[in-house]
This record gives sequence, C-alpha cells and structure tokens, in this order.
Amino acid sequence: MSVPAFSWERPDRLEEECAVFGVYGKGEDVARMTCFGLQALQHRGQESAGIAVGDGETIMVAKDLGLVTQVFDESTLAALEGFVAVGHVRYSTSGASASWEAAQPHISAIDDVLIALAHNGTLVNTNETRTRLIDEGVQFRSGTDSEVAAKAIGVVTRKTHHLRSGIRRAMEALEGAYAMVLASPDSLYAFRDPNGIRPLCIGKLPNDRGWVVSSETCGLDIVGAEYVRDVEPGEIVRFNDEGMHSEQGVVAGRRASCIFEYVYFARPDSVIDGMSVYQARRNMGRIIAQEAPVQADLVLGVPDSGVPPAMGYAHESGIPYADGIVKNRYVGRTFIEPTQAMRQLGIRLKLNPLPSVIAGKRLVVIDDSIVRGNTSKKLVDMLREAGATEVHLRIVSPEVSWPCFYGIDTDTRDQLIAANMTNEEMRAFIGADSLAFISLQGLRDSIQANHDGFCEACFSGEYPVAIPESTSRKSFLTKADFAQASGLQ
Repeated sequence: MSVPAFSWERPDRLEEECAVFGVYGKGEDVARMTCFGLQALQHRGQESAGIAVGDGETIMVAKDLGLVTQVFDESTLAALEGFVAVGHVRYSTSGASASWEAAQPHISAIDDVLIALAHNGTLVNTNETRTRLIDEGVQFRSGTDSEVAAKAIGVVTRKTHHLRSGIRRAMEALEGAYAMVLASPDSLYAFRDPNGIRPLCIGKLPNDRGWVVSSETCGLDIVGAEYVRDVEPGEIVRFNDEGMHSEQGVVAGRRASCIFEYVYFARPDSVIDGMSVYQARRNMGRIIAQEAPVQADLVLGVPDSGVPPAMGYAHESGIPYADGIVKNRYVGRTFIEPTQAMRQLGIRLKLNPLPSVIAGKRLVVIDDSIVRGNTSKKLVDMLREAGATEVHLRIVSPEVSWPCFYGIDTDTRDQLIAANMTNEEMRAFIGADSLAFISLQGLRDSIQANHDGFCEACFSGEYPVAIPESTSRKSFLTKADFAQASGLQ
C-alpha cells in the first residue's frame, strides 16, 4: 500500500492563534492583573505577549516576542500605570512571521487619540479590506489583520468622532472570526463577530472594583473576577465610569462557536457557554467507549487534553485508568532553531512512557486529535518500545479533513492525513492495532452548552463564513487532486 509522506518539519497539532484579556478598574493595578490573566491564557499562544494601558490621557504599550514571563518583569509592569488595559498572547499561523510589529496589542492613532486593539481569530477578507483602506490613503506597518481592523475603526471614528460608531462600521465590513478587546485612554471595549466563532467572556471584580474580559473563564479566575456572561455574537460592550454598556453592533448570524475549544484549545478548568470543558472531555471519553469498545488492560490519556476523556473511557468501559505517559511541562515553544537530531527525537522531548506501567499490557490510548499523523505514529512506536503488547488508539474528535480559516493553524487539505487516507490506511501508517474516531454526533452529544450552534468546518467542510475563492482554490485540494492536476494520474 502506498501512503503519502508527511513531514516532521511541521508541528502535528492544531494550534490556537491567540488570546485576549482586558481590565477596567479605577485604583487597580491593571497591568499586573492583565499579566496574570495572560499567564492563565498562555496555552493559547507562546510566540509573543503584550499589554497596553490607558491612564485617561494616553496609552502606553509593552510587547515583545516570547512568553509572558519573558516579556514582563517588575520594572516593565511598574511603568504601565493607568486604569484600563488590554493584553494579548499570540501564536501566528504558519504563513505569518514572528516580529515585534506583528505582536499585539496593535497601537493606532485616531487623530491625536491612541487606541490599542487585541484580536483573537482570523479575518477572511483582510486583503480586500486592506486594499480599500490603502485606496483611502491609510498606511500599514505590519501584515496582521488586527492592524486592518484597527485602521478600519479609525477611518470611521475620524469622520464621526464616535469610537463606537467606528467599531460598529468596522464590524459591518469585517468578515471572519474575531473576538476583540480595545482600549481607549479611558474606556475598555469588547466585541465579537456575528457568528461568535471565537470565545470571549465578561467578569466582574469583587465590591464593584471593575470589569474583566477574557478569552476564557480561567483568565477571570486568576484575578478573582466573577463570571457574568459571554459577549454575545455581534455585540459591542463598553466599560467606563458609567459602568457596563451594551449594544448590538451587527445583526447576529447563525451561531457557530468553535467546537474544538472543548476538544483541545481551552483549559479544562474553563467554562464555555455554560459548559465545563473538563466535563465535556469526560463525556467524550464515555461516548467513544460506547462507540468503539475494545478488550484491553489499561486506559492511558495523552497529556494534557487526553487525560479527562481517558478517565471517561475508563469509567464507561470498566478498564482501569493509569498514568502511563509522563509530560515534560517545561518544554514549550522555542525560538532556537532545532537541529535535525533534535527533530528526530520528536515527541520524546515532551512525552515519555512508563515501562513499569505499560510493559506486557494491552492499551487503549486516548488523544484529542490527529492532524498530520506523525505524532501519533511516534507515540505508538514509543509505547511498543516500552513493552505494550497492543495499542488501540481512540480519538475524541472526528477526522480533521478540512483546513480552518478562523484563527487556527491548519494546512491545506493535502497536509491533513484524514483527507488523504482511509481509516485503515491511517491505522497502518500510525502502526496502531486499531484506530477509531468519535462520531460528529457523539462529539455534539458530549457538549451540553447553552446553545447548539457550533463551527464544525474542520470535520465537515461546511464553513459558517464564506471563504474567498482565491484562498479556497488551493487550500481545498488533496494530494490526489494535486497529482491529478499535474497529470500524474
């Protein structure tokens, strides 16, 4: 059987692009609170970090490449004095470059007033909007769609002298996924795309001390804010001396919250749309145990996101759960170019099996997803080297067969293993004794959120926001399509 080659040069994970955080609080150390919030959200982006603070007259910003703890120290935070702040951690998509200009928050001038904008998501009409703005005389310094959004807001605000009008008009023009926080010198704004693709929630500090906005509720928890509600799709929320003010910026569309937040992106201690991420993952394991049972001695979860569903699988199946894979929690993203020898070590830098637990055992191994298949293949090899007699791989997301254009780093279809192989071909490539994915309906049933509208495009190919043909033309081609177009078949 001939199988496509998948490169070890690319990370074999879906990667969230970024996270946003905002604070409004008179008398509060908003810079330090934002730093704490960003540390809680560090899992969503490790390339750069930034904080901008408004003091009523102007805005100051500190940002750089690196983790939150690498970018901010005591002296940096002490210099950011004010009462309104926005923060950002970033993971760029594969086609974007790491640079100080690309780091957020993005600072933009509207006449003599500065604003700071941080964005989680990706716009699908960036090029068209940028071209229109350039025709209107707007100049750009970076290649980010966050700058496009900030400049679009600025163009209208200059005309109307009303920031919320600028935000509203920009929302009418922008297409794609966006959860944004924006700071003026004296106010904090939060707004979300009409489909609600990327998450954004509101919290309140105790004793009416102020307001907090975060990509996840775990960001609220770390600063002691009480969850109030989510920012609704298409909504604009403003926080200032008058309290919280809400208005509908654009008409809400079909609800399409990213379902992969529950599978992998969000921290397990977060709550999204009323549903505990941890409990949703437990449910996924329980359901796939019903859908794909197997005789085995132990259930193992691939840390970290595979552990809760592994516990659910063990509880449902009656097979004991064991900690058989140890994660090195101090290996993160690095800006040091790895050598070929280091690349060949693969996931051993992050994961190591325990032979004393695994040897002589038939294993059910639970993981969150398979993207290119390389990590799963290496994992199975490691488990066999550790003495496992059988390895049955169970995946608590359906097959990832389509790229995402809304803020997740996925390749074109020719780089997604499920788009190019049958289930049996994938099993053979990975080397597992059996391989099964949760059904899409099973994934839906595991999530009892306060709505039932999810973006499932990476599984189904049905996109809630239309993808421009210039982008989709190449992105939707599989290896077989490329071969056919090249006359090789």
